[in-house]
Amino acid sequence: MPFSSVRRAVLASALVLGLSPVFAQTAPGTILIGVSGPFSGGSSPMGESMRNGIRLAAEEINNIGGINGRKIELLERDDQASPETGARIAEEFVRRKVVAAIGIVNTGVGLASIDAYQKARIPLMIAVSTGTSLTRKYAPPAAPENYIFRVAPTLDLESRVVVADLKRKGIESAAVLADATAYGEAGLKAVQEQCREAGISLLSEERFRIGDQDMSAQLRRARASGAQALIVWGIGPELAAIARNKEAVGWKVPLVGSWTFSMRNFIDLAGKAGEGVLMPQTFIQDLGSSAKNSFLLAYRRAYKTDSLPSPMSAAQGYDGMHLLHLALRQANSDEGPKIREALENLNSRYQGAITSYTRPFSRQDHEAITQNMLITGVVAAGRVDYAYADDKRRGALLRMKAQ
Repeated sequence: MPFSSVRRAVLASALVLGLSPVFAQTAPGTILIGVSGPFSGGSSPMGESMRNGIRLAAEEINNIGGINGRKIELLERDDQASPETGARIAEEFVRRKVVAAIGIVNTGVGLASIDAYQKARIPLMIAVSTGTSLTRKYAPPAAPENYIFRVAPTLDLESRVVVADLKRKGIESAAVLADATAYGEAGLKAVQEQCREAGISLLSEERFRIGDQDMSAQLRRARASGAQALIVWGIGPELAAIARNKEAVGWKVPLVGSWTFSMRNFIDLAGKAGEGVLMPQTFIQDLGSSAKNSFLLAYRRAYKTDSLPSPMSAAQGYDGMHLLHLALRQANSDEGPKIREALENLNSRYQGAITSYTRPFSRQDHEAITQNMLITGVVAAGRVDYAYADDKRRGALLRMKAQ
């Protein structure tokens, strides 16, 4: 699609949503920020929710005068969860001279994109992808400067929470089923490591492809292993198929796994087979602190809906955009090195949807989320709720970054 058509489409979308057309227009003196994510296909609930959170934050920033008097303009591109497309978008953003970028949902897309941002010295704020290696590739001493930041949990943190929960329940063995993507591969490795440390035996390891809808054979093999729980790493549609297949083969063991079990397309497609599934979360939609509620109220006003296809993605996109805003204001510059330095030394505290951020990054640490911020969610009555009373109490508190 020609760029002019893309611009018209994005502008139309912004107007439908009641958002300012600043998101689609090019105007002198604006600050151009690239937004990349899957806005179509199986990963789109994450991508669209993330984009809505980013748009909402950008509009809030523009409504108070922008950044040092300049308005934010979002240059949005659909990466279709394709590493090749994601790499081309990163190169386009570099050519278009964005001052920063935010997005990245799929780990494979991130792995294909980060080199372009790093080489161009353009800060990238990863809002959803949990692939641990994304922020580590250029971390010191591998490179003198690291331009890749994240406001999402890593796979390592997710798997640690999942396995610790199984350990508390006295489970001694598990099976793992992961999708055949970079995300699934990284999740499998993280689960293997955490199970090894926790003394939980992995009796079966199976894979599936994106688009697969019948994993009965893998589940029968996993059941035959004698595993006491099933750990799954993937995204919504395939996760829903696994939940239904598991119910159909009559395997009654706990189903746990990646945060993506919270996606609306899992909950809707899995139906009653998805009830009771456990997953780590940074954000649960309809409970928690007043800060979270104010974010949800703002989301409802902007988009005229209470339904978030992926609440965690929306909250992380929203917080990530506000953290970029603080860094851009502090740097008072379009230069990537100065923005990176500001992110690493933020002098303003920000009360976000997920937590209260005080110096969330440093030169050595580009991860804003630590394990103490994660809570365990459970699918109950068609929505995600707190799995445990302790997590519910913690969810109402400020879960500050562990130092």
